[in-house]
Amino acid sequence: MALNAQCASNNIGRSTAPSPVAVLMLIYKIISKELWQDAETTGLFKGAPVDIADGFIHFSTATQVQETARRHFTGQSDLLLLTLDDQDLGDALIYEPSRGGDLFPHLYASLSTKHVMRIASLPVLADGTHDFEGLLS
Repeated sequence: MALNAQCASNNIGRSTAPSPVAVLMLIYKIISKELWQDAETTGLFKGAPVDIADGFIHFSTATQVQETARRHFTGQSDLLLLTLDDQDLGDALIYEPSRGGDLFPHLYASLSTKHVMRIASLPVLADGTHDFEGLLS
């Protein structure tokens, strides 16, 4: 066997490092059913009133979304939890310091409804908090 053929068959001289793989980072948006229905009509979500006032659409990571719900949505029913892959949103998505210095995902563009991977009802419990069981994956 020629040396080059032997090297090729033994992977000698080839990189054995794994190929770069994109890491899936899920982010979440809590939204009213009414606002989402409007977005589905046009194909774009331009933001809730607070998003429009702040100039970007607020999202949360899996570790942040329950506290976001507690602070801003306690007792509210008829809510949905949108799940998205942050890489689908491109350069318009920026992680910026917010509550307690945590980096929160902020989208400086309208959200195309085609980027939403999952839409789930966000049940409200008797104490006004929301039940996230099975929703954060």
